[in-house]
Amino acid sequence: MTTQDQQDTGQLEGKVSSAIRWSAINSLLQRLSAVGISILLARLIAPEQFGVFAVALVVLNIVLSVSELGVSAALVRHNGPIDEMAPTVTTLSLASGTVLALICAVGAPWFSNAMDAPEAAGVIQLMSVALVIAGATAVPGAMMQRNFRQDHKFYADTAAFVAGTAVAVVLALMGFGAWSLAWQRIAQNLSAAVIMFWLTKDRFRPGWNPVQAKELLAFGLPLAGSSLLIFGVMNVDYIVVGAMLGTIPLGFYLLAFNLASWPVAAFSAPVRSVSLAAFSKVREDPELFQKAFGRALGLLALVTVPACVLLAALADPLIRVVYGERWAPAAAALALLVLLGAVRVALELGYDFLASAGRSRAILVIHLVWLGALVPLLALGAHLDGIRGVAAAHVVVGVLIITPAYLITFKPYGIRAGALGARLLRPVLGGVVMVAVVLAVRNVIDSQLLQILVGGALSCLAYAAVVFPMRHEILAVLKKRATA
Repeated sequence: MTTQDQQDTGQLEGKVSSAIRWSAINSLLQRLSAVGISILLARLIAPEQFGVFAVALVVLNIVLSVSELGVSAALVRHNGPIDEMAPTVTTLSLASGTVLALICAVGAPWFSNAMDAPEAAGVIQLMSVALVIAGATAVPGAMMQRNFRQDHKFYADTAAFVAGTAVAVVLALMGFGAWSLAWQRIAQNLSAAVIMFWLTKDRFRPGWNPVQAKELLAFGLPLAGSSLLIFGVMNVDYIVVGAMLGTIPLGFYLLAFNLASWPVAAFSAPVRSVSLAAFSKVREDPELFQKAFGRALGLLALVTVPACVLLAALADPLIRVVYGERWAPAAAALALLVLLGAVRVALELGYDFLASAGRSRAILVIHLVWLGALVPLLALGAHLDGIRGVAAAHVVVGVLIITPAYLITFKPYGIRAGALGARLLRPVLGGVVMVAVVLAVRNVIDSQLLQILVGGALSCLAYAAVVFPMRHEILAVLKKRATA
């Protein structure tokens, strides 16, 4: 590697590190703020009104998953000039957002009746405006991701939170119920859009190039389909549990799944904000492209494994202490769902790697297999072992079917299971040692609170001792970031 190549690599790592740092701060603050405002609004809005909004939100999230047809990702992964591509992306995003908004507005009565909440029709119609806004901001958002400007994303999200909170609280106090939450969503989207357009220097008016449009749709539509399938994979278990086991087990399962998703939100989301763009920058160098994924996975595992192990090994005392004895049945599912969370962190990184390589159709096939295999196994798991069986089914599909599918798809890029295993060896070994330490502590200490405090502290020290040899790699990354 030449001196110039080393400098370019160092500069890229510096940008990536800065973007991850901003994204992590943004993710943490947004989650904490969301908890606070949800508690406040829960005291101002009746539970049945939250149910109406939840129905509208489900419909909106389903449509948002395919709203810009996946074409903005093509803009992120493109390494050359984008002046010719961006106008076509703008047109496709605006057109798809507008058409889907009209479909939601017209079909709102049918959607709401199908979900047994006819009063949600008007809320769905109002929230469909968010689809138009999403289409308009697709290109500015892609430019922020492409240029690693997660600091700009932080400003946009902060403005959205402030404006949305003000609107929601005022309207809730005035007695608008579910409409308060719907207007909150619109205020958030509009505020974020204003900041995104203000901070994005590049301006692209709608344009049309039929050749580029064909190429963009060939790449983007499979990604849009995958997004819809991912929504199904992450939500079909709720349907199975509710239909087969009832609302009380569903409540336990929902709590467990939300807790198990924290490592994904804390570690995967910040990395995914930059991984597609980062992988795309180095994909022309096969050796560097391959090494970039391996190192990213190893460093991600370094922080994900201890968080997941603590949640799994301390599931029972954690839920009993924090949520109370009546929520104890959720612990059985949590211990397994945390394993699913760890696998999701790795698979989502693999998703971005394949997307940067242009393998959107392979991603679509993998997620078709995922949903197809998951549904019958979830039903079987619920029949055999309740919510723990459902969680086990999730893990079986993720580990035994989807992980090998990704590894097969990685082969053309020189990524081998053995090499990835070597990267993960110390974090996984450290996780095993953590489990042993926690189990030992739980055997000698009766107090559940002390089990959490002592077990957590001692197991983290044990983990640090096991992964200590990886310090050289971490310090090398930090040094390159400092000199970039």
